[in-house]
Amino acid sequence: MADIKAPVFPESVADGTIVEWHVSEGEQVNRDDILAEIETDKVVLEVVAPDDGVVTKIIKGVDETVISDELIGEFEAGATGTAAPSESNQTEEAPKAEVAAATSANEANVEGSPAVRKAARESGVNPADVQGSGRGGRVTKEDMANPTLKTDPSITTASGRPVAEAVGERVEERVPMTRLRKTVAGRLLAATNETAMLTTFNEVNMKPLMDMRKKYKDKFEERHGTRLGFMGLFVKAATEALKRFPAVNASIDGDDIVYHGYYDVGVAVSSERGLVVPVLRDTDRMSMADVEAGIREYAGKARDGKLALEEMMGGTFTITNGGVFGSLMSTPIINPPQTAILGMHAINERPMAVNGEVQILPMMYLALSYDHRLIDGKDAVQFLVTIKELVEDPTMLLLDL
Repeated sequence: MADIKAPVFPESVADGTIVEWHVSEGEQVNRDDILAEIETDKVVLEVVAPDDGVVTKIIKGVDETVISDELIGEFEAGATGTAAPSESNQTEEAPKAEVAAATSANEANVEGSPAVRKAARESGVNPADVQGSGRGGRVTKEDMANPTLKTDPSITTASGRPVAEAVGERVEERVPMTRLRKTVAGRLLAATNETAMLTTFNEVNMKPLMDMRKKYKDKFEERHGTRLGFMGLFVKAATEALKRFPAVNASIDGDDIVYHGYYDVGVAVSSERGLVVPVLRDTDRMSMADVEAGIREYAGKARDGKLALEEMMGGTFTITNGGVFGSLMSTPIINPPQTAILGMHAINERPMAVNGEVQILPMMYLALSYDHRLIDGKDAVQFLVTIKELVEDPTMLLLDL
């Protein structure tokens, strides 16, 4: 008999919540099969089978809180039990599952895939109420992300209210915050309450960068195996600016100022679970291709919920790009204990005066939010101007000017 334990959490993570058991008691599993998922305030961690065998007992159920290395179940290696249904059997039994889902909300939750059941708990939407786009009308994870509800008045949501409400009725749905959303909310509120946050703005002409990307993107991808985007140059430009203005790369610890001799840049990524900020380590030593490949890898991991805790720990500066969602201008909130964050925005063509003439140029607004307790306005403005100059003339990065 062996113990099934929660992973060892880092010091910054106090506990987690079991959000999914992928197996039942008495079910036979193979080595490294995923047994359970535990959600912390940063990532979802997977608990895997230590060997081939049977899960003999589940001690901690779904939605129960667990601490680091806590016992959550028992496992017997080498034993035999009830095998999990194969994919082909699941496909054949799908119509039966759909019938059950239409008649019972609980059965719908049991029969859905783990991703569907997890999305149902977070959104409060019953999978039985959703129009499925999968094979045989099965509800998929994508359906739960953007649900199209059935119109049968007899079908109810998780709260018991009918989907097809009477005209003019004001509908409300109450769902609990996810652990990640609560953590993000707390950190953002703390940042606004505990820092002297101020934002300065500038605008950058993106034409030189866009021309360079258009000219070299195919060769770059062929040579390095990753796409050439805009974020890579902004990361490199920010790193160079951080070298020139050490206070922007520093942090406040009580009454002390900690100047970091390294450059770890966090890149904010939006995922289904909320905003996460994976960190690129030592960006001053990374090539443009390394930065682009790292960002692409992190984006994929965030989308699949596979980011590791250590990939989001630390960071001395953060860049966020609201422009991908169409934001023209914003005031990003500092990610403590960092003292500054750079906000990128949408690229729009605007008439600009250039050498006494009006030209239509692709322009982007940049925003730098900073902690005025540590960073003076002069340094903040010059830091942002440095990024502007490097982006508008990328050869300055190459020539170290």
